[in-house]
Amino acid sequence: MIATLVHIWVKESFIQDFIDVSFENHKNSLKEPGNLRFDILQDAEDPAKFTFYEAYESEEAVAAHKNTAHYLNWKDTVAEWMAKPRQGIRHNILFPKEKTAW
Repeated sequence: MIATLVHIWVKESFIQDFIDVSFENHKNSLKEPGNLRFDILQDAEDPAKFTFYEAYESEEAVAAHKNTAHYLNWKDTVAEWMAKPRQGIRHNILFPKEKTAW
């Protein structure tokens, strides 16, 4: 199982637009086969900084996510709203090991 923490910095004038579009990506990502979690966090001290916590069962599920219409729409829509390039950091999930624990 794989988790990716994606750190995103958004231009201040686009924060609410970013939240709205990201909610659509979140809702649809949760419906994907192989998705375990798709959490969106906003920094408590810097409202222009976001972290996505994406957990998938496999590399194939991660790759499939990147080809979905909702992800591609999100990616294209928010591209110009970024204050700097987003950073995704991949992690191996150690616990919980069982899918039923998600």
